[in-house]
Amino acid sequence: MLRNLATSLINSHEERIVTTLPKAKELRPFVERAISLSRRARSFADEGADARALHLRRQAAGFFHAGNMAMSEVTGKRGQLRPERTAGVAALKRLFSDLGERYKDRPGGYTRILKLGHRDGDRAELAIIELVDNPREVEAAEAAKKRAKTASSKKKKGGRKEAKATETAGEGEATEE
Repeated sequence: MLRNLATSLINSHEERIVTTLPKAKELRPFVERAISLSRRARSFADEGADARALHLRRQAAGFFHAGNMAMSEVTGKRGQLRPERTAGVAALKRLFSDLGERYKDRPGGYTRILKLGHRDGDRAELAIIELVDNPREVEAAEAAKKRAKTASSKKKKGGRKEAKATETAGEGEATEE
C-alpha cells in the first residue's frame, strides 16, 4: 500500500494526493527516505562516484514496484511492442532526475500534510500530502512577489503625487500673502 501511495505521489502532476490522515502520516517518512537517497546519489554523481550513486538508486528502487524487468523486446500476440514502463519505474526515474535536483540544498522536510476534515461516508479524517516547493507553489510565490512589487510602486507614485500637491498648495498660499 505504501509503495502504491508513494508512486502516486511522485508521479502525480500536481505532486499531491488525497488520502486518509493515518496513511499520510505513514507515507511521509517512506517518501522522505526515498528523496534523501536521490539527493545523496546526486551528490555522489557530481563527485564522480558512480558506483555509490548506482547503489543508492538500487536502494531507492526498493521503495517502488520493480516493473517489467524480465520482459522480452516483443511480447504478446502478433509481435506487439513492449508495453510502457510501470509507474514504479517512472517514479524512480522522476525521483532521480527532477526531485533530486530540486531538493539538493534542502536538508529535509520534503512533504507537507494538510488536514481536510472528515469523509461523509465513514467519517475517516482526510488529508492532502504534497511535496513542498512544487511548481504550482513556486509560481504562486512569484506572482505574490510581483503583486507586492506593483503595489509598492503604486504607493510610491501616489506618495509623490500627494507630496507635489502639498508643495503646490504651499506655494499658492505663499503667493497669496
